[in-house]
Amino acid sequence: MLKKLLQDIKYKPQVVRMLINMYSPLRGAGIKVHQVSPSFDRIEVHLPLTRKNKNVMGTQFGGSLYAMADPFYMLMLIRRLGHKYVVWDQGSNIQFIAPGTSLVKGVYQVDDQTLDEIKRKAASGEKVLHTFEADITHEDGSVVARVTKVLYIRLKKQHRPISN
Repeated sequence: MLKKLLQDIKYKPQVVRMLINMYSPLRGAGIKVHQVSPSFDRIEVHLPLTRKNKNVMGTQFGGSLYAMADPFYMLMLIRRLGHKYVVWDQGSNIQFIAPGTSLVKGVYQVDDQTLDEIKRKAASGEKVLHTFEADITHEDGSVVARVTKVLYIRLKKQHRPISN
């Protein structure tokens, strides 16, 4: 009974949000998960400009901007695809558009159509490399950085179709 309760709690959005916000590398940079949707299809992350993440120019440190985007697509896919899949970060890129001069936010989304496409491509047992893009913006919507993440997705060996 306790094991089931702990598993149920582990997947509640508010618990996931709290646990991510306690994760030292993100917490140390001042990064906070603001919202996790009930279906784990959307995560919103905020980063205020503070002495912890200011660069020598007085704007958001590029490493902090990247860190606020780094784990979220992988976490959403792991949760949404379930235990039959392996999900890894394969590659990433960040393009700095404008200085981050105040609070910035990133909104990361994996819609049902994208999830279905990934499942369809992975059904053969082959690896799938899927690219996600997101903007990190000021509160007024102006773009600070554009992040591209490439994720590796594959059915775990025991769930792949038997090849002849």
